[in-house]
Amino acid sequence: MKIKDIETKTNIFLAPMAGVTDLPFRRLCSRLGAGLCFTEMISVKALLHNSAKTREMLAKYDGEYPVAVQLFGHEPMDFYKVISSGVLDSFDMIDINMGCPAPKIVKNGDGSSLLKDLDTACNIICACVKATDKPVSVKFRKGFYLHDDISVRFAKMCQRAGASMITYHPRTREQGFSGKIDVEDIRRVKEAVSIPVVGNGDVVDRESYERMSKVCDAVMIGRRAVGHPEIFSLLTGKDVDMTKKEIARLHLDYLKEYTKSERYIVGTFKRHAFSYVDSVEDRRRIAMASSIEEIENILFS
Repeated sequence: MKIKDIETKTNIFLAPMAGVTDLPFRRLCSRLGAGLCFTEMISVKALLHNSAKTREMLAKYDGEYPVAVQLFGHEPMDFYKVISSGVLDSFDMIDINMGCPAPKIVKNGDGSSLLKDLDTACNIICACVKATDKPVSVKFRKGFYLHDDISVRFAKMCQRAGASMITYHPRTREQGFSGKIDVEDIRRVKEAVSIPVVGNGDVVDRESYERMSKVCDAVMIGRRAVGHPEIFSLLTGKDVDMTKKEIARLHLDYLKEYTKSERYIVGTFKRHAFSYVDSVEDRRRIAMASSIEEIENILFS
């Protein structure tokens, strides 16, 4: 599919996930068929203050394309200043997080908190569109409170403000990840706008993928990809040419190329490694591991 002037490789995307979609994992998922990958959430405020740790999160690998950087914040001018500064010029798309339900994000007025303030949300999108020629996308939820449903109104606002694409997760902030989504909610949003609509939520296999793909332009995979990045190959109809252990090995190799920090590698890899093994005992051993060597012995010995 096309998003403004970007051509994605498939219509199955890797969702932005804090602490998960770093450079090595994006590289792995792209290798296995993800058509568009998103960074972890990046704070515009931290970028304005030139946070070294946040700048490190902007790293890309050679040839990475297409890739979107996801930003969060609540002040339109912060978004404008960051994008205009050129620090994000290497990315192909700007994505705005207006759906994160995490308490520490919401309490600052960021993420899904913006679902309660459409004027500010609109101003943020307009500021981003004004600051760049790149496509700007928005990821949002059904509403903030349990029984809210502002999805169609919010989607139309995003389009009017200049967004080139929207990603919709049909749960409210108060629902978090509980309950089951209704793909008909996504259909209503798709029918309300003319820009591409990406559906997100509860896609774990071909059946759930096909059900969602009928009502939107692309499907975004989040939690299911953690420990199961081969889902992109399975859903694109390609043969998975690696075993689970070979996928784990490649993931670990990508992490080693990315950083020399054993603490980072061990901490990050553990989030995925529990799904790379089948036995409860191996999972327990991985949880207790404190070095790369220990993890490698468990996985590959």
